[in-house]
Amino acid sequence: MKLFDVYPLQPVNIVRGKGCRVWDDKGTEYLDLYGGHAVISIGHSHPHYVEALHEQAQKLCFYSNSVINILQQQLAERLGAVSGYDDYSLFLINSGAEANENALKLASFHTGRKRILSAVKAFHGRTSLAVEATNNPKIVAPVNDNGHVTFLPLNDIEAWREELSKDDVAACIIECIQGVGGIQLATVEFMQALAAECKQHGTVLVCDEIQCGYGRSGKFFAHQHLGIRPDIITVAKGIANGYPMGAVLIAPQFEAVYGRLGTTFGGNHLGCAAALAVLDVIEGEHLVENAAKVGEYIMSRLRELQLPHVTDIRGRGLMIGIELDMPYKDVRNSLLLNEHVFTGCAGTNVLRLLPPLCLSMDEADEFIQKLKNVLINA
Repeated sequence: MKLFDVYPLQPVNIVRGKGCRVWDDKGTEYLDLYGGHAVISIGHSHPHYVEALHEQAQKLCFYSNSVINILQQQLAERLGAVSGYDDYSLFLINSGAEANENALKLASFHTGRKRILSAVKAFHGRTSLAVEATNNPKIVAPVNDNGHVTFLPLNDIEAWREELSKDDVAACIIECIQGVGGIQLATVEFMQALAAECKQHGTVLVCDEIQCGYGRSGKFFAHQHLGIRPDIITVAKGIANGYPMGAVLIAPQFEAVYGRLGTTFGGNHLGCAAALAVLDVIEGEHLVENAAKVGEYIMSRLRELQLPHVTDIRGRGLMIGIELDMPYKDVRNSLLLNEHVFTGCAGTNVLRLLPPLCLSMDEADEFIQKLKNVLINA
């Protein structure tokens, strides 16, 4: 048997990581400015995280959700306190797509409606309704194309207001910072008006914080820059620093009904131990504050330098888009293969930075110099 060939692979075999560094099987060291799609929140192989997993694995890795799991309760209390949502409920699953599936399902149960509004360039996952709410026809199979979703321009409140006025929308789902869409930011004015319109029309507001949440933006959630309080929040990526986990934060007005939601592996003992360790490190090492400080430094320095081929720099915290006047491919490949820096991409010409939240100022300067080296020679 061979692997199903669905991933274009870089010619690098990463075998070890520490902090914001990774090493390949030849011993080459790389600076990681991508964190495996924003998954590595507290740094590779953080000793507290490794010890927490080791200790839990020695006791119990898994039992089903048919019994009490005190670790789940501890995680709900800790996450509520650190995020400012201690009056919400927590449902634990395995991935970001699954989080969005459950969020939209809850919204439909709650409203009795079937229609979803999503943004142009949105990415919400690759499963059934999550992929239907993703604005990329290439990855929507015919069986998923069921006419539930209307795509509208981000920040165009009149377009959203017109659709909401039909009073048939179950949910509006928004990434307050679009990731795959190219680090496009929702504005304060748009999100506050959208929240008010959702409330007026009985529509559920879902903030997809899977990539932009968990401290990455310089606040715990990206929507907290915008002065709103969504009805449902979805998270994954950085929640457990690489252990597969997702979650839905659910406002008090939603009724919990036995059997409506469920999961085999979600919220298992080992995953909860990982997620609790992540919160320990985020709080103990002030990583949300670090993301805000280092991210602003990177963006301000890049703007000052006015590097060739850079047409725009945007983002919040350590979620940064560098727009180029050329396709990103050669630049990203040169950063990886010549300068030994991992970066991401979006669209055709945007470099996407999603480093671990522990990125230091020295590492930021190192990246800036290496990017300069590549762009001057591009």
